Amino acid sequence: MAVQLQHAMKPAPTPEDQARQRFVSGLRMFILNDLAGDLRRAYDDRVLPDFRQTHGRDPQTGAEVHKALRQDPAFKTYSALRVNAQKMVWDSVTPVVERERERVGAIADDASQGRVKTEADFTVPRSVSAIDVHFMPGSYTGKGTVEDVTPGAVYDQGLAVFSMGLMGQNLDDIGLSMSRYISRKFPDFRPLRILDLGCTIGHNTLPWKQTYPNAEVIGIDVAGGLLKYGAARASLQGVDVQFQQMNADQLAFPDGHFDLVFSSMFLHELSLKTIGKVFGEIHRVLRPGGLMLHMELPPNTQMGPFEGFYLDWDCYYNVEPFYKAFRDQEPAELCRKAGFSADRYLQFVVPSIGSYGAQAVDDAIAAESHEVNRETTGRLANGIQWFGFGSWKDAAQ
Repeated sequence: MAVQLQHAMKPAPTPEDQARQRFVSGLRMFILNDLAGDLRRAYDDRVLPDFRQTHGRDPQTGAEVHKALRQDPAFKTYSALRVNAQKMVWDSVTPVVERERERVGAIADDASQGRVKTEADFTVPRSVSAIDVHFMPGSYTGKGTVEDVTPGAVYDQGLAVFSMGLMGQNLDDIGLSMSRYISRKFPDFRPLRILDLGCTIGHNTLPWKQTYPNAEVIGIDVAGGLLKYGAARASLQGVDVQFQQMNADQLAFPDGHFDLVFSSMFLHELSLKTIGKVFGEIHRVLRPGGLMLHMELPPNTQMGPFEGFYLDWDCYYNVEPFYKAFRDQEPAELCRKAGFSADRYLQFVVPSIGSYGAQAVDDAIAAESHEVNRETTGRLANGIQWFGFGSWKDAAQ
C-alpha cells in the first residue's frame, strides 16, 4: 500500500487524498501480483499450446511471446488496467502537491541551501524534456523554472503510491540493499568519493552516505527542480549529500576522481549511444581499482521468453522508449566496450532488504547464488529481487 513519507516536506493529505492513494496503490498491487499471475496462466494454458501447434516449437523471444499474447483477453485486461492505474498514480498526488506548493517550496528554499548547484541555462536532453516518461506529467523537469521543486514533490509522492510499500518509507530500498551487499561482500573496499548518476530526488543516494559515513557523496541529474527538492530532502533527514545539475555523458569531474560510481534504474532511460558515452565517462572518472555499479532491469539475454516479455511491457505501454533496447544488451559487453576488463565484471541478484531483511542480503552473499531468470528479479511485486551489475577498473589504469 502507499507509504507515508518520513521527512518534513511530506504532504498533509486529506482523508480523501489518503483514500484515493491507498486505492491506487492497492489496485497496482492487484494488477502486478494477481492479474500478472492470471496473465501467466493464460500464456501457459492457451497461448503457448496454440503457438506450439502453429509453429511446432516454443517462442524463442519475448517479442514472439508479446505478439502471441496480444489478442488474448487476459493480456488486454491486464494492459488496460495497468496503463490506467499508472496514470492514476500521478492523478492521486498532483492535487496534493499543487495545494502545498508554497509550503514545500519554502521548506526546500531553506533546507537546500549550500547543498545543490543548478544552472539557469542548462539544456535538458530531449529524451527527458520531450516526453512524459512513464506518464509522469512534465516528466522529471515539469513545466516550471529550474528552481521549482514541484516535479520533485510529484515524483516523491508518486513513487510512494507507485511502489506499494516495496521501496520502504523513504523509498530507499534499492540503495539500502545494494550498499549493504557491496559493503559486506567487499569489506576492504572503503570508498571516499561516491557519485550517483541520474539520482532524481536522491532517495537511493542517501544510503551510500549512511553506509560509508566518511565518504563524500554527490548525486547528479539533469532536472534542477528534482535536485533542489532532493537536497532539501537529504538535509531534513540529516544526511550530508551534495547535488549538482549535470549530464552523465559529460561529467565535470577530473580523471580518477571517484572510488565508486553508481546508478539505479537510470540506464534504461537512455539511448544506446548515450549509454556508451556514459560508460566511457564513468571509466574516466573512476580511480584505478574503483567500482562502477548499476542497479537495473535484468537483461533479456539472461531471461526466458515470457519473463523477458513481461519486463519489456513497459517499453510498449508505459512511455519508456529506450527500455527494451537496453534490456536487449549484454551488460558485460557494455562494460568491456567502455574499457573495463572482462575478468573484472561483477553481477549479482540481491534480495530486497525491506522484503526479506538484512540477513537475507548477507545470506545471498554467502550462497553466491544469483539466478537471474526468475519471476521476482526486477519485478515490482511481492518478493522482489534487485539485479546489479558493473565492473572494477583495473588497478593499473
